[in-house]
Amino acid sequence: MSGRDMYGGNIFDGHTRRRAREYPKVPADRGLVVEDAATGWCGAVVGMEKTYDGDYVRLEDARKQTRLFAMREAAFLIDGKPVTLTRPTAKKAAAPTRSASGSTRVEGLKARTALPSRIWVEGVHDAAIVERVWGHDLRVEGVVVEQLEGLDNLPERLAEFGPGPGRKVGVLADHLVEGSKETALTRGLGPYVMVTGHPYIDVWEAVRPKAVGIAAWPTVPRGQDWKTGVCRELGWGTTQDGWRRVYGAVSSFRDLEAPLIGAVERLVDFVTVD
Repeated sequence: MSGRDMYGGNIFDGHTRRRAREYPKVPADRGLVVEDAATGWCGAVVGMEKTYDGDYVRLEDARKQTRLFAMREAAFLIDGKPVTLTRPTAKKAAAPTRSASGSTRVEGLKARTALPSRIWVEGVHDAAIVERVWGHDLRVEGVVVEQLEGLDNLPERLAEFGPGPGRKVGVLADHLVEGSKETALTRGLGPYVMVTGHPYIDVWEAVRPKAVGIAAWPTVPRGQDWKTGVCRELGWGTTQDGWRRVYGAVSSFRDLEAPLIGAVERLVDFVTVD
């Protein structure tokens, strides 16, 4: 008796109910309209994000709001039927003429020796967003961005660094408002140190709500961890989950609030111009 029974099936394959269901694989080409099976969010594919947690697709709905969704098996619906999205076929695109910060992109950029001057930012999220938007510009100028890990460390770090002619320090501070502790720590630092900042409690808040797909950043009561409170109010899960949403929402300066843009631009000018 052959491996195929009288009905045309293969007896060695086992019962069909035991086989893993296979779903159609559809390339996530730009403009493809899909629905997220878990949330019902419906939108057109406008981009992709590759993270340590896997590939994500960015969808834009009819209100021009965008969200990121993990590209899991059968995670999306097309005409009501589950499909698995795959990365689109790579196409050679014309090189952009503008960087994420809006400046003219320098093609054929070669590594250069870093300038003695530095830009310091308060935390890893600040550094990631600055790199995301101004990374090209900083590499053109040879400027290194380093973490300060809090303005309380500023006096000690400056004493160690020794600012002077041709050796400047630009500092980007969160919640830099008149009368705050942060403002008091930034006075009388000399002509070779510039501190600029934004009025927001955290750099997350300097990302435009529309870019993240929310109406506004929630108000978190004083004394509570701001990121934890935001994720709780928005139903984002852990702060790590929230950061992935925030970081994924930033692709250019247009996704940031003006105070942050102006602060970083002033620092870049300060450390690169004699």
